[in-house]
Amino acid sequence: MDNKLTLPVIIAATGGSLWASPATGAGASFTTPYTSPVAPDSDSTSTNPGSDSQGALTFDRFVYDSREVTPGAFFVALPGEVTDGHNFIKSALAGGATGCLVRQDWVAQQSELDPGVAWVVVPETLGAFQKLTAYWRNQFSDLTVIGVTGSVGKTSTKELMAAVLGQQFQVFKTPKSINTEQSILPILLKLQASDQVAVVEMGAGYELGELRRLCGVAQPRIGVVLNVSHSHIGRMGSLENIALNKSELVQSLPPATQGGVAVLNGDDFRVKGMANVTTARIFYYGLEPSYDLYASEVEGLGLDGIRFKVHYAGQTRTLALPLLGKHSVHTALAAIAVALLCGMDWPEIEQGLQDRGAQVRLVLLPGANGSTIIDDCYNASAVSTLAALELLKDIKLSPEGRRLAVLGDMLELGDFEQEAHFQVGRKAVEVVDAFVVVGPLATLAGEEALRQGMPSEKVIFADSKAGAAEWLRENLQPHDYVLIKASRGSRLEEIVEKVRAAN
Repeated sequence: MDNKLTLPVIIAATGGSLWASPATGAGASFTTPYTSPVAPDSDSTSTNPGSDSQGALTFDRFVYDSREVTPGAFFVALPGEVTDGHNFIKSALAGGATGCLVRQDWVAQQSELDPGVAWVVVPETLGAFQKLTAYWRNQFSDLTVIGVTGSVGKTSTKELMAAVLGQQFQVFKTPKSINTEQSILPILLKLQASDQVAVVEMGAGYELGELRRLCGVAQPRIGVVLNVSHSHIGRMGSLENIALNKSELVQSLPPATQGGVAVLNGDDFRVKGMANVTTARIFYYGLEPSYDLYASEVEGLGLDGIRFKVHYAGQTRTLALPLLGKHSVHTALAAIAVALLCGMDWPEIEQGLQDRGAQVRLVLLPGANGSTIIDDCYNASAVSTLAALELLKDIKLSPEGRRLAVLGDMLELGDFEQEAHFQVGRKAVEVVDAFVVVGPLATLAGEEALRQGMPSEKVIFADSKAGAAEWLRENLQPHDYVLIKASRGSRLEEIVEKVRAAN
């Protein structure tokens, strides 16, 4: 049976108080808070409405987005950049929430609260939510947590890592690309005793200290740092700050004597330098023979994947994997490194690496007029866009086929945004037969392509996403491959939906 959190435990773990209505009937004002004397490991119960057969109100679903509330959920009113979760409490209650974590100052302004709801009151909700999640994480002392961070490739690496580890272990993983300091908390509250390994994607890029706080909750024993690039530089200010931000993962690991391991991409000098700020054991991977794990003879096979030789502990193996793009060799190496550190054998590792479900980016779709769409519009940086163009270059075309690319704006690049788009424009000249740009920043890439000698008829400056889709529908031909990529905020999936072939 899955473990659940009871109301007394929630109160004690958050350090909060439970507001109870006076015995004057439903709808009475809540005026009498009390601090629960119940310790987190206590068997004491509550007499709140909705209690289970033992009398304790229990919760197994915690949400901070009122739109995701289901009957019986516990709603956490978190502060946000734009709005405050307290503004959506009414909506959460309408959705069926039976418990709420709220701030003291908000409660003080209320004249009436629903007596059928468990109101846990704290000075500050995010910190209290972190305390609750850390308490729950601590219940699983035998769990090995693997934290994965980096500027690009976190989700792909996490998915492949989980697929490999799943050949031997019961694996818990963070879903989709959920990775922020807030969004991971309700996910970790789903941990159960049956989980042996947890692979946790850890995003960072808002402020220094966020990854350290997240590690304080998740308590990773193995930390994997993939790379440092210009993603989020608009917020962090410099690559040095981004590196410092990412290094909080390895700084938070236990020392080598307690099993801590920092898995570092040695091919990124900023990541390699993080060895100087951790007491954990260092495990390097990359393309250099001096590393603990390295690859050689990397070959891109277009849509058939990649082939390379992998070297570890004096042994060499040749792997052919269904990962798209030569850059995916680093994704594979990171997954292999963690599997080896967890004691897995090569046959199991190789089996997990063949999992095609781990390919979460670069989705292939049938396009208009017999073309093929390479849908990579979830997100974009200079590094990932150049890698996607390199994959497009590796695709073997039929004699009449062409390579096309649709680029939208790459966002949050700060002072690097102009150069990033210039780099992509220069790469496009080497790869594509037609280059469609959508958006003011993407226009920079188109202009650079013209400066580098691409014929003007091959650079299409679309005035809108609808205009780009219309041009594609009119010009795509059988056997063409078209890459569509931009930052998430550009929403180029709208182009994909208009250009993909009807089912």
